[in-house]
Amino acid sequence: MRHFPIVGLLLAALCASPAVRAQDATVANATHEIQDGQLAANEAFANRREWIREFLFVETPFDTDGDGKQDRMHVDVTRPSQTKSQGLKVPVIYETSPYFAGNGPMDTSYYWDVKHDLGEQPKQRATMAPIGFGKKPGMIANNDPLTARWLPRGLAVVHSCSPGTGWSQGCPTIGGDNEAQAPKAVIDWLCGRAKGFTTRDGNEEIKADWCTGKVAMIGTSYNGTLPVAAATTGVEGLVAIIPVAPATSWYRYYRSNGLVRSPGGYLGEDVDVLFDFIASGDPKKRDWCIEHVRDADLAKNADRITGDYSDWWAARDYLEKLSDYKAATLVAHGFNDWNVMPEQTVLFYAALKQKGVPCMAYFHQSAHGGDPPFAMVNRWFTRFLFDVDNGIETDPKAWIVRESDKNGSPTAYADYPNPEAAPVTLHLGKGGNATGALLLVKQSGQGSETLVDDVELAGGALASEEKSEHRLLFALPAFTAPVHVSGTARITIKLACDQPATNLSVWLVSLPWTDSRRITDDLITRGWADPQNAKSIRAGEPLIKGKSYELSFDLNPDDQVIATGEQLGLMIFASDREFTLWPKPGAKVTIDLDATTLTLPVVGGVESLKAALAASTAK
Repeated sequence: MRHFPIVGLLLAALCASPAVRAQDATVANATHEIQDGQLAANEAFANRREWIREFLFVETPFDTDGDGKQDRMHVDVTRPSQTKSQGLKVPVIYETSPYFAGNGPMDTSYYWDVKHDLGEQPKQRATMAPIGFGKKPGMIANNDPLTARWLPRGLAVVHSCSPGTGWSQGCPTIGGDNEAQAPKAVIDWLCGRAKGFTTRDGNEEIKADWCTGKVAMIGTSYNGTLPVAAATTGVEGLVAIIPVAPATSWYRYYRSNGLVRSPGGYLGEDVDVLFDFIASGDPKKRDWCIEHVRDADLAKNADRITGDYSDWWAARDYLEKLSDYKAATLVAHGFNDWNVMPEQTVLFYAALKQKGVPCMAYFHQSAHGGDPPFAMVNRWFTRFLFDVDNGIETDPKAWIVRESDKNGSPTAYADYPNPEAAPVTLHLGKGGNATGALLLVKQSGQGSETLVDDVELAGGALASEEKSEHRLLFALPAFTAPVHVSGTARITIKLACDQPATNLSVWLVSLPWTDSRRITDDLITRGWADPQNAKSIRAGEPLIKGKSYELSFDLNPDDQVIATGEQLGLMIFASDREFTLWPKPGAKVTIDLDATTLTLPVVGGVESLKAALAASTAK
């Protein structure tokens, strides 16, 4: 049987796995065949014209649209004909989404205006035009890639629209509890514990007596967030998920360390904007949802003035809700995803490991999205949907696509971060308006240096300038051997500002900056923080002119091999025009070089870094 290309130990494990037949799945010639640890296609399931397609409405335990009735979710099912003709019971691949029924325009004129000083009330944004509504319900995602891939293998594929989208009742809440309870209700229906109806308002029931009671979920971005949400409920029957680039914390999607920060590519977006973008539900209920959810909850509590963390944001942080979590989880993310940033998955993966949930990680060097190779997906689902011991749980825990490789060919590692990585502390040497030094050994008396905020200058332009008063840049000498960075860098910085507030942006860059279209060439990682939140991200305080503040925060995690001949640079500046608010230029930020350090996770630790600098004059 042909396999998708996977390198190293994974390929060995695939080839070594014996062929078995899944138990309790044989009816006539309609069998679930397991070959080399994967669910194989079977000609008996291949005829699309024979697949059974049906849609229904699953009743939930909540009412979020204020009509006094429990909301029902629009669900569709595509299943093998043998589930009816031969009584075959099958597992389910399930995807739920707020996007299936259409979306608002990709028009930034509806976003929040970021051109205002920090701490100011932004002017009211424009409201998007209503999303069109279908004349009648039907199949949600007929003949999509999931059905094309899994129906020939004898599985059922299920889709559902999120609350307040399409023909699903309720209101969108952008991380509210109903977004976890809705897929839970669908899984409960698949497992015989909830009611499904043939119509949205009727009483004729429909049952999923063809389901084995085992469900797996997969999806990307928001569609990857919702499997995480469902799994936090601990719902029985959800045995495995593969969330690709999920937002495991809505705060970390729209804020950074107390700072109002947009997701990459969507400057000025926020939770209420996203509400408008997905609110495709019944027009008769939209006004109620706008008044009671978008305006009275989302816009009121998101707080675009301070950017502080709050209990409201904590309720939208799935890492705070893992007590009942048990679904085996294969996480996937790109290290250059500046929309849903890699910290979302890395922190989630670390929490799952600590909890003891079966988990594995796949990372690549590209941007948003990027499924694991299909062989990996297949083995993960086969293991937990069919209880087949195919060895995937004893495989290496982390699979990382190296810089020059294709996403289908990851390299195996014992785990992520690389267990051989160790923190290396780097110190600053004066001269940052040009290029100061990054030092392995602290040299006292470096003093302080100042940068002047100017949001008109993009980060790439600042990194490429030989000299600039608008940023501070510090670099190691050119490497004489490759340096492998794996994990999360952290900066401790002591600063003062002549204004009550300032943005703070930190980039790690590879020098010389080339403006290459390959995102791994120049930018290593980055992070943002609000110095007003030096003590706590829950409460900021205005900066006092001339007073110094010390804060520490993580940059986004990475796994990158920096090539011979390149320099690793630390760039500190204020406003980042791609991500932060745009205050008037002119704020002066003074950095205490002696009290500022960068902690870098280097494979092989300080000795490896020293070896890569052996021919340089670094100290």
